[in-house]
Amino acid sequence: MSIRRALLGACIALAVPGCRQDMHDQPRLEPLEASTFFGDGMASRLPPAGTVARGQLREDAVLFTGMGPGGAPTAELPMRADRVVLRRGQERFDVFCSPCHGRAGDGAGMVARRGFKAPPSLHEQRLRDQPVGYYFDVMTRGFGVMPSYAAVVTPEDRWAIAAYIRALQLSQRAILAELPAADQQALRAVPLGEPAAAPPAPIESH
Repeated sequence: MSIRRALLGACIALAVPGCRQDMHDQPRLEPLEASTFFGDGMASRLPPAGTVARGQLREDAVLFTGMGPGGAPTAELPMRADRVVLRRGQERFDVFCSPCHGRAGDGAGMVARRGFKAPPSLHEQRLRDQPVGYYFDVMTRGFGVMPSYAAVVTPEDRWAIAAYIRALQLSQRAILAELPAADQQALRAVPLGEPAAAPPAPIESH
């Protein structure tokens, strides 16, 4: 009985690796390998027309391009510019934009102070007059010596930066009478030449 079991076990042990080896040795083609099966002689195939990778279906054209229906930069943010968005925009601006543009957006960043070409101040009237989609488009495609940041800054963060640029521009030409009464009083209480409040703590990146 034990000899029969031993022989049965040996047969099973020989059969299992044989099946596995057949799986390993089945005909297949490696990427970019030549093939005689297809007319163009290539094993790799292009995806069918209209194929979209998972997570890459970008139906909201304004969100992903910054352009409105007429093909011009949109004047409206595709999101609500609340405190969370502005703080995120500030954090991303300080990381990616301030080395050239300066933290105040005046073009006096460290890169410019080291001798490289200084970018224009974001407070110039020419740039203040640009719609918010213009800034998204510049970050996406680049402009002049500025490269595209599309590969390192997500569309949502590019919009957050654009919203923060608007806040920076407003900060330089804010009209005191348009502020809430409490803010007007707080600003009047600050001696000239002193900041109204300490700058916000940096936001941790996730």
